[in-house]
Amino acid sequence: MRAVLVLMDTLRRDVLSCYNPEAPVQTPNIDAFCEDSCTFDQHWIGSAPCMPARHDILCGRPTFLERAWGPIEPYDVTLPHCLRDAGWYTHITTDHCHYMRTGGEGYLQQFNTWDYHRGQEGDPWVSQIDDPSNMPETHYGRVRRQYQLNRQMWPNEEDMPSPKTFSSACDWLTENKGKDDFFLMVEAFDPHEPFDVPDKYMDLYGGSEGLDRDYFEIPAYKRVSETDVDAGALRYLRHRYQALVTMCDHWFGRLVDHLKELGMYEDTLIVLTTDHGYFLGERDFLGKNYMPLYNELARLPLIVRFPGGERAGEHAGQLTQNIDLMPTLLDYAGAPVPAGVLGRSLRPIATDPDAPGRDYALFGYHAMDVNVADGRHVYMRAPVPGNKPCFEYAVIPTTIRRMLGCDCEDQIEWGRFIPRTDYPVMRIPVTKLAVVDQSDDPLREVSTTRLFDLEADPGEERNLAGADEGLEGRMVALLDRAMRECEAPAEQWERLGLAR
Repeated sequence: MRAVLVLMDTLRRDVLSCYNPEAPVQTPNIDAFCEDSCTFDQHWIGSAPCMPARHDILCGRPTFLERAWGPIEPYDVTLPHCLRDAGWYTHITTDHCHYMRTGGEGYLQQFNTWDYHRGQEGDPWVSQIDDPSNMPETHYGRVRRQYQLNRQMWPNEEDMPSPKTFSSACDWLTENKGKDDFFLMVEAFDPHEPFDVPDKYMDLYGGSEGLDRDYFEIPAYKRVSETDVDAGALRYLRHRYQALVTMCDHWFGRLVDHLKELGMYEDTLIVLTTDHGYFLGERDFLGKNYMPLYNELARLPLIVRFPGGERAGEHAGQLTQNIDLMPTLLDYAGAPVPAGVLGRSLRPIATDPDAPGRDYALFGYHAMDVNVADGRHVYMRAPVPGNKPCFEYAVIPTTIRRMLGCDCEDQIEWGRFIPRTDYPVMRIPVTKLAVVDQSDDPLREVSTTRLFDLEADPGEERNLAGADEGLEGRMVALLDRAMRECEAPAEQWERLGLAR
């Protein structure tokens, strides 16, 4: 038995024809893979964004109620560690630069071996004091000086970090041809922004048509109406994203073809998914992190090729989340599932279309609204004014690009605050939201409680909160149950204005 997990960052489900038959994006390799696989139609996000989502995948439980972006903690029990204990070999190849930043400590080290391909986003790679010669004179959105330095290092498509990640995975498989009992994680940063893509892919979507400036690859995380992005530039940005998805599809196809060439395709568990979605102007939003977790962010693709091709070409309607990947992989490896894991194995669905799924999906950003879905409805509970009390719990007090608690040292407490471990942790007051850094009012967009009936209103346009008391009461009860089963810190109920 062997397993391959392919994680593409920011892969929206509506660009894939298996979810959206009218998708305007060319993804022939993922389309062919779907014909061999089971497509999950009710797959939801857990913790957001990038590193919290990876924590969920590797630990099998949501982390967002305890802390935001952060490292692997001493008390975390991870998928690679459990597989290694079961005698499996684990390897990850990735160009995801956040693993190398403050707040990303300890993830790669869970694997037997790891391979990292440099240069994405603001990766401090190319060291040059002078400004790069390729800085654009005019642009929309943001331009990262460091990234402009880095991108000079890949003159050809195959030199780019995500293509190198897929090529590295193929090389690793060649070196280990015919071996069993291994877990290979192939993690491409693309199609995350900056949406840097060779012209041959852009030409499929109109090239530079609509862009009246030199550069637009990194949008500001703001409402479109609060930026200078015009309609032509917005269309261009969408085309860049679509072109990058097509490039990712090409390299994913190479990986699948290589597995077939090596005779390792038929009896391997192969999973394709993502961490979160992205806004490209829908609902007047650009980016992620500061808005409610609408479908564009929260409904994710999950495509699983079960060994032997079970459920090939079929769709599964069970409610699932990425926390279910850990117990699924452990189930196929014949390894025990740790007691603290809240995910459930997808293996029964491989043989029984009517196997039960989850009762709910609990998801959110730390210190923002808290959300629960039941398969038909989604409830987004807003925090009370002031958003207090609110804490992060950590042994290693790092978050995205900074340390926690430096502005409130006298308020930090040590204690055994996490029920599932005796390891003492710090309780650090939240004075700044970890993942919202482009807004003076970070909770503005999530200050309203929302409730949607996804069957009657798939576009989430009609807010039923306050209008259907019976339904809202049932969703509040489900949220309460989910938070209890997740062992959420007690103050989360008070922060959300809920009785406990």
